[in-house]
Amino acid sequence: MTTRKSITIVAAVLLAVTLVAAEKQTPPPGGAPKDFNLPPATTFTLDNGLRATLVQYGKMPKVTISVRVRAGNLNETAEQVWLADLMGDLMEEGTATLSAKDLAAAFANMGGELSIGTGFDVTAIGTDVLSDFGPDAVGLLADVVRNPALPASELERLKGDMVRSVSIAMTQPGPLANQKFQQVLYGDHPYGRLYPSEEMIRSYDLEGVQGFYKSNFGAKRTHVYVVGMLDEPAMEKAIRDAFEGWTAGPDPLIATPEMHSKRVVHVIDRPGAPQSTLRIGLPVIDPSDPDFVALSVTNTLLGGYFSSRVTTNIREDKGYTYSPGSGISSSYRAADWTQAADVTTNVTGASLKEIFYEIDRLQSEAPPAEELKGVQNYIAGVFVLQNSSRGGIVGQLANLDLHGLSHDYLTTYVQRVFAVTPEIVRAMTEKYLRDDEMTIVVVGDKSQIESQLKPYGKLVY
Repeated sequence: MTTRKSITIVAAVLLAVTLVAAEKQTPPPGGAPKDFNLPPATTFTLDNGLRATLVQYGKMPKVTISVRVRAGNLNETAEQVWLADLMGDLMEEGTATLSAKDLAAAFANMGGELSIGTGFDVTAIGTDVLSDFGPDAVGLLADVVRNPALPASELERLKGDMVRSVSIAMTQPGPLANQKFQQVLYGDHPYGRLYPSEEMIRSYDLEGVQGFYKSNFGAKRTHVYVVGMLDEPAMEKAIRDAFEGWTAGPDPLIATPEMHSKRVVHVIDRPGAPQSTLRIGLPVIDPSDPDFVALSVTNTLLGGYFSSRVTTNIREDKGYTYSPGSGISSSYRAADWTQAADVTTNVTGASLKEIFYEIDRLQSEAPPAEELKGVQNYIAGVFVLQNSSRGGIVGQLANLDLHGLSHDYLTTYVQRVFAVTPEIVRAMTEKYLRDDEMTIVVVGDKSQIESQLKPYGKLVY
């Protein structure tokens, strides 16, 4: 009797503990999503065409300064792939009056460092320094941008680094798949050229780098962004003093690609590969299109975050892959949607089947409102995080300017995300994610995957 009573008491206590624990683990309901309030921005234009935007932001005494030049890989010819990158690397090696060592020390004394990044459309030269040094940092960045030394002594070393990078990339399935995918969609346009050959890199000389710089850098292609705690009058004066005498240079190059896609399977053989690397996608609308936000929400629900349908299907439910994901990659007036995955070789065909199943399902059936709400909350949360730093705000402003969007795009973004309905998601999938036109690239063991791929289109090697 005593034993039974003890067991009953213990069971009751355990049940109570379990219920309390469950109650404690239940998260409170999320708050209402808030719009992003962009801090007031001051924008002015110099006589030579250079633009500048100043944004007072934050309480930390630091300031991010980014000089964005509308020139990059887009400005290369077919024989100059990565020449813009080589120019950017050489620009870090000093100015006409400062060695690389002195330049690095000057930025370090301001609490920052020099950063140069080259993309398809833009080369970004920037730093993040203590606010007191903001005006001085502007002058230093202007020296880097206007008077790069481009030293011959560093050319061969940097070319050697590039050769090694390309050699390593071409042994990996991801870069091989990306390169083929871009080539198919963008053709001979610069957006379709991801990697140069070793011979091409070896052929670059100092005259070519200098010529590329002179042909593509100038005030009319440049926008200076300054975000952080700053003295606006002092910062504006520093920008005017540093850049007013710079040559205007050419207008930005506008070269919109003619994109192509059809249901063909491009196979790159990797004998013995334990996995197949997949790229599936097609051209879609770019951020200047009114449907872009709705398509972005659709992408997230389909394959763009951890709880997406494709990820749940081929990772969580079936264990075909570890980290699939989809996304929209955009440049100026050009974009593509891509679903990527590395799957076990023996389920290559099965993975394609499930990916297309999820696309087809979303084309024909609107998602449940609760599922969509979770996606919208996720997107709104990520958006807030993206805009919670000086660098994040610079990136957002630069993106607006590249695509010709107003600041309202940012301040109403959350509203527009939550305005997307389940039926709109279905319509976006049907309109833009046309699976019968999707390019498929597979890097894997041909002998093991060929028969699995035949149901999905003509095989091209």
